[in-house]
Amino acid sequence: MFLKRLSVLNYKNFSDATFEFDTKINCFVGKNGIGKTNILDAVYHLAIGKSYFNPLAVQNIKHGEDFFVVDGEFEKNNRTEQILCSLKKGQKKMLKRNGKLYEKFSDHVGFIPLVIISPADRDLIIEGSETRRKFIDSVISQLDSSYLQQLIQYHKIVSQRNALLKYFALNHVFEKDTLSIYNEQLEALGQVIFEKRKAFLADFVPIFNAYHQTISDSAETVQLVYQSDLFEKDTLTLLEENLSKDRALQYTSVGIHKDDLSFEIDHFPIKKFGSQGQQKSFLIALKLAQFDFVKKQSGEKPILLFDDIFDKLDEFRVSKIVEMVNNDEFGQLFISDTHPERTENIVKTTHQSYKIFNL
Repeated sequence: MFLKRLSVLNYKNFSDATFEFDTKINCFVGKNGIGKTNILDAVYHLAIGKSYFNPLAVQNIKHGEDFFVVDGEFEKNNRTEQILCSLKKGQKKMLKRNGKLYEKFSDHVGFIPLVIISPADRDLIIEGSETRRKFIDSVISQLDSSYLQQLIQYHKIVSQRNALLKYFALNHVFEKDTLSIYNEQLEALGQVIFEKRKAFLADFVPIFNAYHQTISDSAETVQLVYQSDLFEKDTLTLLEENLSKDRALQYTSVGIHKDDLSFEIDHFPIKKFGSQGQQKSFLIALKLAQFDFVKKQSGEKPILLFDDIFDKLDEFRVSKIVEMVNNDEFGQLFISDTHPERTENIVKTTHQSYKIFNL
């Protein structure tokens, strides 16, 4: 599977641009602020239905314009698939496949497998647990559409339960029977989501460890540790034990929506005890493991986006990535870099076909 053509209209800093791509390596080079990352984000937008870098969809519209359109032509299973994503101010964002509108964006997730590696991934280390939960959920969702639906339903019920807790506090009333209906629904869905996350990490962690050993040249040991209240007690028990707390806080304080993934180096938090180089190695191993996992589970090589990573890596790590490209482990690659000569020198060593776009 690969992206043949991309057109953008009023997307971020681009008024109107079209690109025809190589089936293997495509490089966007130029100064900072020229829009290299924006093109990678447009590719991401077509695969996932949203921006990787800006969750507010309307902010992806070029300044002074009222709409954006991102249009791509993919080759998948010897068929041409046209994906179009558009947004007009004041209206709902639209996503179409071969001219047919998706009723739910979640139906599209996983159709175009894709992985991005970017400096923005550092948020996985420095931000709160929600960012790491989203990482787990995004990988599983690309392969299991029922998981995504269960997750959406779970969060909907949490919102309804929270609204009920606020209503109780505001009106000085309490109806345990009404609350128990939500508790039972959260118990059923929470257990399924917990089991799927647990099974995913059992498969994923060994892949991650193998990549990390390669990238870091076995210099240190790292850990990914799944943290969930459900290891100790079931959702129903947790909700009952924390009822007084939830009533005081007016929201649901326990459950799988509070899970976390601890990033550790030698069993200490990498956020506090890892150097910048160690953190970069950790994140790249994490994303390459995501690529490998999706590839094995889906039987397709995901599109891989490298956003400005050559600027962040030493020669050894770059050589390891080049080695993987040469071994044909990757499918289509998109690379952004500020140094045209460096980029060309690196891609030449891969002995693969490539295109360089000077922006």
